[in-house]
Amino acid sequence: MSGGEQQMLAISRALMGEPKLLMLDEPSLGLAPKIVGEVFEIIMRLRNEGITILLVEQNAFAALKISDYAYVLENGKIVMNGVASEMIGDDTIRKKYLGG
Repeated sequence: MSGGEQQMLAISRALMGEPKLLMLDEPSLGLAPKIVGEVFEIIMRLRNEGITILLVEQNAFAALKISDYAYVLENGKIVMNGVASEMIGDDTIRKKYLGG
């Protein structure tokens, strides 16, 4: 199976238990950009269906786009946190973590 198929299978297996909380660790790791978009669409759909999602993701821009609240960790310490929609527009975060 491809990386994308493996991720979809892992998410599907987790959903079989009808969880209230879904914890995902780097769901985009090693995936092609098109597949990353599909995985994040699925995560957003699950969120909209009422499943609470704890997402750990290095792709900060993609994670902030679909999150309600975010924490930024550096060397295991929280260095920033806040409403994701506000953080995505913050100049410091854009320059330091989003490459812009």
